[in-house]
Amino acid sequence: MAKHSKSIPQRGLRVADQIQKDLSELIAFELKDPRVGMVTLSEVRLTPDYAHAKIYFTLLKDSPEEVKQTLEGLSKAAGFLRGQLGKRLHIHTLPQLHFVHDTSTRRGLEMSALIDQANATRAADFEDDTGADAKNTDAE
Repeated sequence: MAKHSKSIPQRGLRVADQIQKDLSELIAFELKDPRVGMVTLSEVRLTPDYAHAKIYFTLLKDSPEEVKQTLEGLSKAAGFLRGQLGKRLHIHTLPQLHFVHDTSTRRGLEMSALIDQANATRAADFEDDTGADAKNTDAE
């Protein structure tokens, strides 16, 4: 289940999760745009009146050119996807779809690499200090 803010009622969460599930299937099996490749929908955020939905997506290749092509393809296909979504969902207001590239995965990997680098530096410093103490003990 996707993460959401606490201000959205429970029904809004369920609708957002259903939109995410249905859009994932539609993009994978119905969308024929060559610009849209392997896309993972990470989150859907609905406005309280269901008028707009922000769909956050990630890609296997996070290059700027790949993101730009995919975003263009998804934006062009938003009307088609909304129509197909309308056939699956039976809600009063069908939201306008707004696609946003989700950079949280990339940022998480960068943070993890920085933490690993800091731990490696710290371990090397600790070994240097321990080695210096051992040499001082041997010299006495």
